[in-house]
Amino acid sequence: MLCVSKRLVVAAAASATVLTGCYVVPLNPDGTPAYPYPYAYNTPPYAGVPVAPVAPGRVPTQLNARLYPINDAATETGVMTGSVTNLMNGKGRFQLNFQGELLSGEATRTSGDERQGVANAYGSRGTYMSCEYKMNTPYQGAGTCTLSNGAKYEVHLGS
Repeated sequence: MLCVSKRLVVAAAASATVLTGCYVVPLNPDGTPAYPYPYAYNTPPYAGVPVAPVAPGRVPTQLNARLYPINDAATETGVMTGSVTNLMNGKGRFQLNFQGELLSGEATRTSGDERQGVANAYGSRGTYMSCEYKMNTPYQGAGTCTLSNGAKYEVHLGS
């Protein structure tokens, strides 16, 4: 009888060990979770950029950004596309490709207005873009952007 009990205990312990899983959450160097972001903030282009915490119960959402030319300098490039990840806490990550140069930066809501904000992006070759926008909802908005070469665009955010 004692032998059967030992076998039962060993079998139960082995089953529990085999069925035990672990959950791995990637962390940034400052200890904040990198999940659910699609990229790690400790790698370029976000190396050294502080990560703002996500509002509890809200999941970051990636929005499409479409930039339409509104002056002669911008018509040379035509329509551009990019993305904004809304972190649902008044901050976001802004990214677009301009003539083979990846411009990355952040978007921040301005104080006093939950829907209005500014966004800036910078590329490795020195190109930069500054934008002003207004969100209609957390998932849709519009504004204007100006590149360092003087090109101006109207930007539409969301699907």
